[in-house]
Amino acid sequence: MIRQSFIFLPGCTPLREQKFWAAGIKDWSTFRHSTKIKGINPTRKILYDTLLQQADQALQQGNSEYFNNKLPSIHSWRLYDEFRDQVCFLDIETDSKSLVTVVGISNYYQTNQFVRGINLSSQVLRKELAKYNLLVTFNGASFDLPILRKEYHLQIAMPHIDLKPLCAQLDLNGGLKEVERILNLKRPPHLYGNPIDLWKAFHASGDKEYLDLLLAYNAEDIENLKGVMEYVYKQKTMVLQGVLSSSSIEKQKV
Repeated sequence: MIRQSFIFLPGCTPLREQKFWAAGIKDWSTFRHSTKIKGINPTRKILYDTLLQQADQALQQGNSEYFNNKLPSIHSWRLYDEFRDQVCFLDIETDSKSLVTVVGISNYYQTNQFVRGINLSSQVLRKELAKYNLLVTFNGASFDLPILRKEYHLQIAMPHIDLKPLCAQLDLNGGLKEVERILNLKRPPHLYGNPIDLWKAFHASGDKEYLDLLLAYNAEDIENLKGVMEYVYKQKTMVLQGVLSSSSIEKQKV
């Protein structure tokens, strides 16, 4: 969907973007090859042409950071299909003092987990995240990322898709577990426990069984993030494609 998006251009509101679509300007190529566009003066047309060319080059180079501070965060989902092979899913667990105990980072093929006191450090996290161009979390903007910034001084430059507000837009309310139930994403019954209690038990007893259970819990969270992301992208894309289609119909009527 990103190549059909104009909302990252300066001064381009959702309404203006829809006006482009209604005028038959469905993608970047069509925009750049159009001599005149209603409502866009020649100076702004040149600016937009230049920015769209830069955006196209950024995609060809796998440079997702180009869209940071340009594409509104609530629309970052539009990058997903373009960077599907370079996306990572992140979920953290914390203790009762909100200190990070586990960080799980996964693509569609492999999950790596980093545990406090074992293999978790700022350097390790930076190295792992450097492999990716797009980040997906659930409520990460309010929870995971602020905690990682505070405790590990971790600054993430790649675009971030936070699924929680996107789910709310689709009437999928509540936390990840509630969304899982609505979407019928199953998890083993023993992985509905409290990760804080599991860490506390592991820390107190040193029994690796508790740690293994905590890691399994974290891995299940990440796995279900993938299912939620696929659902959200499909639904949001259908909505925009519906707008695109209705715009085409309205143009034909005129």
